[in-house]
Order: sequence, then structure tokens, then C-alpha cells
Amino acid sequence: MAVGILEVDLISGKGLKGSEFFGKIDPYVEIHYKGQTRKSSVDKDGGRNPTWNEKLKWRAEFPGSGGDYKLIVKVMDHDTFSADDPIGEATIYVKELLEMGVEKGTAELRPTKYNVVDTDLSFVGEILLGVSYSVMQDRGMDGEEFGGWKHSQFD
Repeated sequence: MAVGILEVDLISGKGLKGSEFFGKIDPYVEIHYKGQTRKSSVDKDGGRNPTWNEKLKWRAEFPGSGGDYKLIVKVMDHDTFSADDPIGEATIYVKELLEMGVEKGTAELRPTKYNVVDTDLSFVGEILLGVSYSVMQDRGMDGEEFGGWKHSQFD
């Protein structure tokens, strides 16, 4: 099993539809991966076309427990005086990215537009993001070099 860092480069959104009475939305993104959630900042100025330019990171094992190798990207509208409203979500499958990262040490999905859909699968905008995975180097003692000689375990 390989352990690495799964990183999302959250860039922007476009044409996001909100349910606000006055039409202005304050969007942010929650991204879920295997029980771990990361949250972006709220873009109070971008409205329906927000810009985040943020990097969000997770510790990821591959192969790990369960088979749900996907990022659930939930776009939310921040409300000051009531509960935040969901705008929609996108699902990004990352199993192949993780497989390639384990094989080559690193792998990347270049920034791509993903459709954001609401609960009845209606299109409610786009989100632009990239995803990468880098395997962390093993920090064990086996085979590490110390002053020109290799430390090894004797049985």
C-alpha cells in the first residue's frame, strides 16, 4: 500500500445558480474524500463566477479500505443569518490517478471544467479544478544510507 498526498487545485466557478432572493451568492466549496472534508474560503465578490485559487490536500492511501475513490465537490452558498444553501455538486473519480501515481510516483489531472448539478441532476454551473497525487517517500530504516554505508536489518 502506498501513502501519498491528494491535492486539489480549486481554481474557479462559472455560471453558478443560487436560490438567493436578491440574486447575489457567496459561494464556497466543500470537498469530501473518504470521510475527510476540506473547505475553501467564501468568495464574497465573485458571485456566480467565483475565483478561489486555493490548494486543498488530503492524505490518501492506495489501495486503501473501500472502493470509493472519488472526490465529492459540493458548491455551497454562504448565508450569514441562516443555514448555508447547497448550490450543487460534482463527482470526480480518482482511482486511475491514484494507480498512476503509485506506479510513477506522481500523477496529475490538469485543470478541467466539471459540471455542477443539483439534486434532480439539473445543470447549475461549472467548476474548474485540477487534481494531483504524489506518493510520500517511505521513512522507514530499511536501506537508508548513513555516512556511506547502508543500514539493514539482520534476522
